[in-house]
Amino acid sequence: MSKEMIQALDALEQEKGVKKEVVIEALEAALVSAYKRNYNQAQNVDVEFDPKQGDIHIYAVKEVTDEVFDSRLEVSLKEALAINKAYEIGDQIKFEVTPKDFGRIAAQTAKQVIMQRVREAERSIVYDEYSQYEDEILQGVVERRDNRFIYVNLGKIEAVLGRQDQMPNEKYEAHDRIKVYVTKVENTSKGPQVFVSRTHPGLVKRLFEQEVPEIFDGTVEIVNIAREAGDRTKIAVRSTNDAVDAVGTTVGPRGARVQAVVNELSGENMDVVQWEEDPADYIANALNPAQVIAVQFNDEANDRSATVIVPDYQLSLAIGKKGQNARLAAKLTGYKIDIKPESEVEFVDDDELPEAEAEAAAETNDNADAATDAETTPDSDAAAADDADDAKTASDAADSADQAPVTPSATDHPAQA
Repeated sequence: MSKEMIQALDALEQEKGVKKEVVIEALEAALVSAYKRNYNQAQNVDVEFDPKQGDIHIYAVKEVTDEVFDSRLEVSLKEALAINKAYEIGDQIKFEVTPKDFGRIAAQTAKQVIMQRVREAERSIVYDEYSQYEDEILQGVVERRDNRFIYVNLGKIEAVLGRQDQMPNEKYEAHDRIKVYVTKVENTSKGPQVFVSRTHPGLVKRLFEQEVPEIFDGTVEIVNIAREAGDRTKIAVRSTNDAVDAVGTTVGPRGARVQAVVNELSGENMDVVQWEEDPADYIANALNPAQVIAVQFNDEANDRSATVIVPDYQLSLAIGKKGQNARLAAKLTGYKIDIKPESEVEFVDDDELPEAEAEAAAETNDNADAATDAETTPDSDAAAADDADDAKTASDAADSADQAPVTPSATDHPAQA
């Protein structure tokens, strides 16, 4: 039994990577429990395993005391000194209590412990391997399904594809090969569990990285993705190299690159748009394929909302089927978007705004001056009336003078020589 035990420990360490010391520690703890359970013993017990010979020894551990109250836990100082004169009160003494028939129990316990450690080691290996694939794409084979999950064989483990992670336009049959996005890997009491998805936006990103080398190496960056899986996805891209067109590179020659992603996602439509630092330009691009006349922001509200003006004939296209185009654009940009037709909006040319504002201010000032002149006191009114009478008298006198006969003077006709 001892040789078999040592061989089993060596094989476990070599094949599964489980350290021999870890198994021995677990084995000793299990043997303590087995001894107490099978022999109805409540004393302090210590088990020692000899890793070289494979021998197992069980010891009852007792404390040296002046007076013994429980012989299972204590030993008198007199007895202790008889064993070794160096013992003192409070010391621990081990007494071997290994039963003659304990070998059978030890063998069964050792087998159980080793099997348990093997399972734990295998689970740990699988967990360590697949946890590094979080947020990555793996290819698997559909194994089976039930009311809640599709089970996908990834090789060493069976992943689960939940309902919310299944594409609404796809049917999954046994033996189908599919690409899945690993969303989470958990190490549970039942072993590692891998959760995968076909609807996660990360799947779209990884697929484009596989199809577009410039995205993979970082020349073109995917800034954001807004997705309604199975129907439509909008992707905002930008280039870190001015010589590289982000949208054209992503779409590929004759749309070959984007078409490869569309095919992998069972015909899901892809809108690739240019990311812009200017929010107005970004929102206009996000509403592609609709044309945008203007984007207006409510600065006072400060709630990241925008009003987008489009030609009347483009209104339905801008909103999209059941509001999908506007909804995805809002999700992509992070703005609340209100779309209005051109006919419902009055425009003021930005260049004319300063002139119009100046004219309005001047008109306001003129009206204010006129109102001030009109507001006079009663004394002022009387003085004004007197001035008017004096002016009238002067005017009448002037008229009388004009009507009187004029007598010529010498100066009017000079003498002739």
